[in-house]
Amino acid sequence: MLQIGDGSKSSAKLLVPKAVDADDVDDDANDDDDEEEEDSEDEEAELLELLARIKKEREEEGRKKAEEEAERELKEKEEVLLRGNPLIHQMDANAQFAVKRRWDDDVVFKNQTRGEPKAQKRFINDTVRSDFHQKFLQRYIR
Repeated sequence: MLQIGDGSKSSAKLLVPKAVDADDVDDDANDDDDEEEEDSEDEEAELLELLARIKKEREEEGRKKAEEEAERELKEKEEVLLRGNPLIHQMDANAQFAVKRRWDDDVVFKNQTRGEPKAQKRFINDTVRSDFHQKFLQRYIR
C-alpha cells in the first residue's frame, strides 16, 4: 500500500492497488475483439465453403445440362435420319408412305399396240373418204 500525504498518519490517504493492469483498460475489449474476429473469421470460412459448394453444384448442373443437350441433339439427329429412310419409316404403324405412280400405271390394256403391225397408209382420191378426213371428223366434229 502506498500512502500519500505529509507524513502524518491521520491525513494520509491510502492507495490500494486494485489490479496490476488497472491502467490497461482496453485489454478486455481486445479479448472481445479477438473473439469477435475469430467468430467473424469462422463465419467467413463457412460462407466461403458454402460459396464453393454452390459453385461446384452449379458447375455440375451446367455439365449435366450440356450432356443432356448433347444427348437430345444426338437423338434428334438419329430420328431425322430414320425418318429420311422410307423403308424404315414403313415400320411405323402411322406411316403413310406411297410411291408416286403415273396416272396410267393401273390401265388394264397398257402397251397393247406394241406387238401389232402398223396400218399401212392407203391413198384414196376422194377427200371425203380419205384417212385424214376421217381422223379430222373424229377429233373435232364427233
